[in-house]
Amino acid sequence: MSATILTDGQAAPAADPGAELRRRAKRRRAGKTLLLHIGILALAAVMLYPGVWMLLSSFRPTNEIVGQTGLIPDNTTLDNFRTAFEGIGGVSFWTFFTNSMILAVGSAVGVCLSCSVSAYAFARIDFPGRNLFFSLMIGTLLLPFHVVIIPQFIMFNEIGWTDSYMPLLIGKFLAAEAFFVFLMVQFMRNLPRELDESARIDGAGHLRIFTAIMLPLMRPVLATASIFAFIWSWNDFLAPLIYLRTPDKYPLPLMLRQYTDQTSVSDYGGQMAAAVLALAPVLIFFILFQRYIVEGVATQGLKG
Repeated sequence: MSATILTDGQAAPAADPGAELRRRAKRRRAGKTLLLHIGILALAAVMLYPGVWMLLSSFRPTNEIVGQTGLIPDNTTLDNFRTAFEGIGGVSFWTFFTNSMILAVGSAVGVCLSCSVSAYAFARIDFPGRNLFFSLMIGTLLLPFHVVIIPQFIMFNEIGWTDSYMPLLIGKFLAAEAFFVFLMVQFMRNLPRELDESARIDGAGHLRIFTAIMLPLMRPVLATASIFAFIWSWNDFLAPLIYLRTPDKYPLPLMLRQYTDQTSVSDYGGQMAAAVLALAPVLIFFILFQRYIVEGVATQGLKG
């Protein structure tokens, strides 16, 4: 390997070709990382654009919303929020908000109570036909909601539960949500059975094992189930539209529908402001409890 001769007669060490290769590889990785981040930011901008447009459009006058695709409004006003808080059809915004909160909180509580008990039975109790019943339950995930709309409506109408919250909540308290049961079963199956055996040696039955051992360990998956149940119920439009008839019982999704009328003038400004107000609780709820989603869905659990 040749060396460079310095002025004082000493030979300088030759350049290390490996170092040059490492620098080139580092520059290539930096370039790929930069392109990746630019792509992620571009995708995030595309996904966030409708939400940002809705937020800024809530400050636009109604006559400037239709046909406007730009983000920055030419004129701003707070009249849309005053209109939204006044409500619509003689019903205040807070009535719609309270109705949505009743349905969302009731759904979250019902799912956590009923699905956790059912999941414990499938995961920890050996009974005849357990695998068959579990398979049938999983099979209901393949059944579209639209297939059972008419039979369910006829049944609830015969009982006299239409125009009430019972059809919207009864399934949550009877473990009819197979997705949440499956989620909790998978979580419990990863918990060591030695916990159950130690409790039985101490004389604990299934009720004590479930309440004293399983429920504390199930906090991540219970939080995940409650978050999903809350958001799905809060955003549900079709089921309340089918079963509810009295405007005083409408949740927020049905309130938003009232702002658009094909036979008269539609108040798009009030609709945008009401949509922002309806989105805020869900966004806050998600931000506060988002860490539980990862912990609950990644059901690795404990290993015995």
